[in-house]
Amino acid sequence: MDKIKKKGRYERIYDQLSGLLNATDSAISRMATVAAVLHHKMDGFFWTGFYLLRDGKLIVGPYQGPVACQVLDKDTGVCWTGINEQKTIIVPDVKKFPEHIACDARSRSEIVIPVRDRHGQIIAVLDVDSRHLDQFDETDAAELEKIVNLI
Repeated sequence: MDKIKKKGRYERIYDQLSGLLNATDSAISRMATVAAVLHHKMDGFFWTGFYLLRDGKLIVGPYQGPVACQVLDKDTGVCWTGINEQKTIIVPDVKKFPEHIACDARSRSEIVIPVRDRHGQIIAVLDVDSRHLDQFDETDAAELEKIVNLI
């Protein structure tokens, strides 16, 4: 999908989510809705979900896709890299990422976006995997960052 078309799709998703998420202030409910909408409306999203930061571990939260790893050990994998570096991480080829955690061997590329609370503290990450190499780019990063700010 070209960047203009992709950006337009994200803008429509953002507008839809803005309306849907007003129904509750529950972060878990909002995450569940975000995961479902993104997973079903964006091409190439193979696994779409959240890992919640709890007691120094990342535990699986709301998601769409194949069965997930339940717990991600501290300081390993793409999700922890996003937390430790406090920024969005784009991985064009997960096989080339040191300490990549393969919850599903079909995953080929990944993007992770930190989710922050009202005080700016990271409380979770949005993790999206694709079966395609080089699925994610700066358009995905910018638009997904806007979407997680709705949570």
